[in-house]
Amino acid sequence: MTKRLAILGSTGSIGTSTLKVVSAHSERLSVTGLVAGSRGDALAAQARSYAPSWLYAATPEALAGQELPPHCRVLSSQDELVAAVCADDVDIVLCAIVGTAGLRPVLEAIKAGKDIALASKEILVMAGALVTAAAAKSGSRILPVDSEHCAIFQCLDQHPRHELKRIILTASGGPFHSRPELDLSRVSVDQALAHPTWSMGRKITIDSATLMNKGLELIEAGWLFGLPEDRIEVVIHPQSIIHSMVEFRDNSILAQMGYPDMALPIQYCLTYPERLPCPVQAMDFSKSLQLSFTPPDNARFPALTLARHTMRAGGAMGAVFNAANEVAVERFCQREIPFSRITEIVAKTMGACANAQGNDLAEILTADQQARIYAVTA
Repeated sequence: MTKRLAILGSTGSIGTSTLKVVSAHSERLSVTGLVAGSRGDALAAQARSYAPSWLYAATPEALAGQELPPHCRVLSSQDELVAAVCADDVDIVLCAIVGTAGLRPVLEAIKAGKDIALASKEILVMAGALVTAAAAKSGSRILPVDSEHCAIFQCLDQHPRHELKRIILTASGGPFHSRPELDLSRVSVDQALAHPTWSMGRKITIDSATLMNKGLELIEAGWLFGLPEDRIEVVIHPQSIIHSMVEFRDNSILAQMGYPDMALPIQYCLTYPERLPCPVQAMDFSKSLQLSFTPPDNARFPALTLARHTMRAGGAMGAVFNAANEVAVERFCQREIPFSRITEIVAKTMGACANAQGNDLAEILTADQQARIYAVTA
């Protein structure tokens, strides 16, 4: 049976990797809809290659004058997008949109019983309680695409949750964790974007440098696997070979390994529970392989401490945490603030918005906007 996909964020790195997986398994996967931001030329080219039923561009003029395949409908509003992802011709929604734009379509798709391949941490960070409650009610499966969460998902498969003791998230450490001599207040945007292991978009690469990405993943893991923050550990693993680990109550540990390549977790989620051949590099144990692990430096990189506070606080603090970080990262990229100020702005914004409520989507979006307004001048 062919699974029909709607891909939210199709022109980004996860989206393009997803389409490569679709090409490799065209007998199992097809594309119903594609969603992008402002890259109309790339979106139109994807449409010509994969013949979706519909397209949506967050910047409508991006598709003006583009050559599109016949019978491909261009959606003109968020309401039309929500209706499209909830329609009968979509089996699974892959969300790889950075920021808040994917929250409403994903939440409505979950309510409609669609499976979600989730690559956007913000969905669960902002609205974990709403999303997991909706999934429990509709029967929607949330399949984690992030390599770390997908690793945990694979290690836990078929194991009763009461046997789980803790989760161990691995982090590359970014370009600065292994360089204690650096003055973080003086590092440049180019230095922060020079990730030693992964090739990613600008926002997530800066988040990796601050360890904020791992803070977001910490919160996401809590919602995905139903654990409090004190049962989720983070360890620095610069080689990015072990993608995460699970420790069971007998103290045994299972790890998922592989060379850094997002094609594998994407394919695993799209074809779950099957394992199909995947065009990724196989591990070669005939060559020397060194794996190292060190604890994170929480004093120098306080993002993980802020994430743990966010988990304990609950409410809309996840939305505040995420929004403040997005604003601070953009201010750093625009060279308005030094690198070291990113986490300071997040901490100040969390303090200023400590009473934000998160009982429904409207309150979460209000908290998000309040945090953004504050973080602009914090």
